[in-house]
Amino acid sequence: MLVVEYLLIALSGFLWLPILVLFIQVVAACFPCRRVLSENAGLRPRIAVLVPAHNEAVVVVATLQTLRPQLREGDRLLVVADNCSDDTAALARTTGAEVIERFDTERRGKGYALDFGVRHLAAEPPEVLVIIDADCRVGEGALDLLAHKSALMGRPVQALYLMHAPAGAGLKLRIAEFAWLVKNWVRPIGFHRFGLPCQLMGTGMAFPWQDMTCVELATGHIVEDLKLGLDFCRMGKPPVFLPAAKVESWFPANEEGAQTQRTRWEHGHLGVLFKEGPKLLLESVHNGNGALLAMALDLVVPPLALLVLLTTVILVLAFGVALIGGSSLPALLALAAEVLLGSAVMLAWAVHGRKVISLYSLAYVPLYVFCKIPVYLKFVLNRQVEWVRSKRDGT
Repeated sequence: MLVVEYLLIALSGFLWLPILVLFIQVVAACFPCRRVLSENAGLRPRIAVLVPAHNEAVVVVATLQTLRPQLREGDRLLVVADNCSDDTAALARTTGAEVIERFDTERRGKGYALDFGVRHLAAEPPEVLVIIDADCRVGEGALDLLAHKSALMGRPVQALYLMHAPAGAGLKLRIAEFAWLVKNWVRPIGFHRFGLPCQLMGTGMAFPWQDMTCVELATGHIVEDLKLGLDFCRMGKPPVFLPAAKVESWFPANEEGAQTQRTRWEHGHLGVLFKEGPKLLLESVHNGNGALLAMALDLVVPPLALLVLLTTVILVLAFGVALIGGSSLPALLALAAEVLLGSAVMLAWAVHGRKVISLYSLAYVPLYVFCKIPVYLKFVLNRQVEWVRSKRDGT
């Protein structure tokens, strides 16, 4: 019994770190944002917008139409049609975009498409490179904001990237939208209030061109954005969060596409967490790198559903041990962790999530968490390690 009690205490202790990080981020995000003067005075740096696209004929034209009005003389809009078997390239050309095609069935993934595009641009490089996914809508003025900030700071800049549930979506997608809001808005803005960096999110990213020659893009990593942000932080150039620049996308309405998307994101995050998390914490402390420590602490916060699931399982086990005569300490620690986690979720909803999901719908989070169990079991038994395109509506 004593061994079980110590194990539960240790597990509760491990969960306290990500829960405490999440709680601090949420609380910080609740304070009013201090207004800053515009940094867009003067000439905007010349940019290239790179759009990687794999079989995105359904959405690519709409994305390019939000980008073209924001371009200025000397800018470039480049679409990399990567291993496409549809009309993505032809449709992109109708918008006036520059299009190059890549065919390599062995080297698959967004990282290879980005590398292909960067090498093409190198003959006439821009001052700032902006990466936008082919299924996104870019907010008005976002390119100007990203380019100015990246040039001014000499660092990668990440726009606010939100995903929405499509009209008429079911409960699972509405809860997923709330979880995404916490991950990509509440937590980054919380750290931003402390002057800390954020993770890169895959789209709405701007980079000083000269830095792109210092990082490896040509990989099949399924969360290449997360890896790229950590690489830049190690170089002494941690990414900057810029919520004034906004990029939006929508979850696939079909269950197959949504499931593929969630599996790729969460398996990728968990893979980096287990492989890099402890090493990054030690490395950041050893080198006195505060920015890397902040990114490592942010990384150790697992997907919200998994954090709720793990905390609940440990709480149930700890109370079970207490009921059969064991120590109550593991149960008290687990209960305190559960309360802190619940407080963070409710505070995030009260301040930021009311327009996304109702309190009544939020009560179904336990059911949503239960439905995610197969995703986490698959991570243990048959982890997704290769890039797989999410099936979109109409494709």
